[in-house]
Amino acid sequence: MPEAWPGRASSRSSKGQGAGTVSPGVVILQQQTLKIREGSWDELGADATEIRREVFVEEQGVSRQEEWDGRDEECRHFLALWNDLPVGTARLLPDAHIGRVAVLANARGLGVGAALMRAAIEAARRQGQPAVALAAQTHALDFYARLGFEAHGPEFLDAGIPHRNMRLSLRDR
Repeated sequence: MPEAWPGRASSRSSKGQGAGTVSPGVVILQQQTLKIREGSWDELGADATEIRREVFVEEQGVSRQEEWDGRDEECRHFLALWNDLPVGTARLLPDAHIGRVAVLANARGLGVGAALMRAAIEAARRQGQPAVALAAQTHALDFYARLGFEAHGPEFLDAGIPHRNMRLSLRDR
């Protein structure tokens, strides 16, 4: 695993001081950075495919047929790069539905998912969409609620995984 991988490089000293505090003699070799790229499937698809394969197909057991729904060409895509390494992805469909939000296991808890969501929401806002919607896996409902999404309707299964629909109004935001 590269040394710049999330959780590997740190500005913490061995004496347990907080992030950003560096003891004399400690050298930070690389500043950790998170960047979100927005683009087409042609531009970002290769990296997004690998992330989605790992998260949805391998980790969650979603079939390849269900994961690859033929809609990627029509979407705006978002790719999260942690120190220039692809670690997360999401897409925005033309109807303002956000989907295929995936973050690699060792990059979770670092704000990658929230950054991807903010980028997708902002793209929908630029398009003049009044709201964005998504189908959230039920274990992630609190994550989306913290971003302002509200759940509605009953729980349902998608690819064998429990989901609920959620919506975020972009008016007055």
